[in-house]
Amino acid sequence: MGIEISETGFTPQMEQAFAQRLQDNLAALKQVLARRGFGQGETSLGAELEMYIIDADGRPLCVNQQILDAAHDPQLTLELNRYNLEYNLSPYPISAQAFRTTEQEMLDKLEHFRQCTAEFGGRIVLIGILPTLTPGDFGPQQMTERKRYQVLVDRLKQSRGEQFRVNIDGRDPLQLTMDDVTLEGANTSFQIHYRVRPEAYADTFNAMQLITPLVLAVSANSPGLFGHELWHETRVPLFKQSIDTRIKDRYRWHQSPRVGFGHGWVRQGAYELFAESVLLYPPFFPICGEHDPLEELVQGRTPALEELRLHQSSVWLWNRPVYDDAGGGHLRIEIRALPAGPTPIDMVANAALCIGLAEGLRPQIDSLLPALPFALAEYNFYRAAQDGLAARLVWPDPQQSSCHEHSAADLLKRYLPFAYDGLRAIGVADDEASGYLAVIEQRLASRQTGAVWQRDALHRLETKLPPERAAREMLARYHEHSLSNTPVGEWN
Repeated sequence: MGIEISETGFTPQMEQAFAQRLQDNLAALKQVLARRGFGQGETSLGAELEMYIIDADGRPLCVNQQILDAAHDPQLTLELNRYNLEYNLSPYPISAQAFRTTEQEMLDKLEHFRQCTAEFGGRIVLIGILPTLTPGDFGPQQMTERKRYQVLVDRLKQSRGEQFRVNIDGRDPLQLTMDDVTLEGANTSFQIHYRVRPEAYADTFNAMQLITPLVLAVSANSPGLFGHELWHETRVPLFKQSIDTRIKDRYRWHQSPRVGFGHGWVRQGAYELFAESVLLYPPFFPICGEHDPLEELVQGRTPALEELRLHQSSVWLWNRPVYDDAGGGHLRIEIRALPAGPTPIDMVANAALCIGLAEGLRPQIDSLLPALPFALAEYNFYRAAQDGLAARLVWPDPQQSSCHEHSAADLLKRYLPFAYDGLRAIGVADDEASGYLAVIEQRLASRQTGAVWQRDALHRLETKLPPERAAREMLARYHEHSLSNTPVGEWN
């Protein structure tokens, strides 16, 4: 999705041509989805891992280009800020022990990247938001020199027309304004890609939306920013607000946010999600590709839909549809809400829980959705980000006449057997499924997520040290635990 671009100056003619090509993409997509056999094949798991680069004192180190050059790995890419990197993990069929293989690839690659980073006096750390960040770590001087990011920043600023405002409540609320969107680079995530058959897409996507708050609550790893204790998953409000182009006025309409939970339950399939992104959001990158999608269809090829994919890269739904022409074409769901870290085993356990719950609840989704208006599903998402396992979520019960509140922890305990059944239904071996879900069970038993551990450790350290030193010491201990790949539920 981080597609690089080759141009930065856009004319009205380019805008018009791109708008037309997007309509052609949608027409081609509709025909492709109707093809017999399109998107069939084994389900698979892929992921993207974002990382921080820090120096010996735990401060951001702006050497991502140097590490990229030293690593010689085509799956490693640059992120918005110069102290972030992203690794695109290989996709694996579920039958090939996809979860274990993904964890092992992460371990192997992280060892290589850490060796490369050490050459520049740095370290790699996996964490949702770096606790040692300061306001001086943001701004144009910190931005990676890529045309894509330069255009993105300019377009967001033009759309906003004034400073970006961040207002996040919590134990120590944070309010600030920024002239650009580099504050978005404070967020690092572990994004999961799950391949789904077209005929099952609507039910699977809806199930993924339903269970995302549960997974987010038990995966939280971003409890604050700039020394402010905020949400358990502060990435959620920070990402949403740091690039929000809307100027809200209660007496006027405004466009849909480019970062959001979605617009309603999916009624028919993937097409409506792609159509929404085209029809609701103005394009940021009006650059037409080399291939006409309708002509590709005439020639019997699977169209690349270059313009649609480029446009999708500037619409950041927490669960996002993905079209890929590889291997005859297929569809994926990209789960974007989960943070990086604390360890590879924790992140893969989160992925197993997410996919297992969605598949486990998919057979009964038609009875669950009428009992939960979409607005309440969105409400659950933000409450889970705010309060973690203690969040009170509204949950549907088809056997009763109304929804009821339950703690996220209690709901997870109730539905863990469904996650196991869901993994088994898609072909995950019993020992692989039980091994990763045991990591989640332990987290529930200890009530310790990455966010909880960070808060508790910081509170203890602040009784003995000034706040800045306490944050550095907490990060050092976090990093030591993370290197061991011990699940966070076991950390002292």
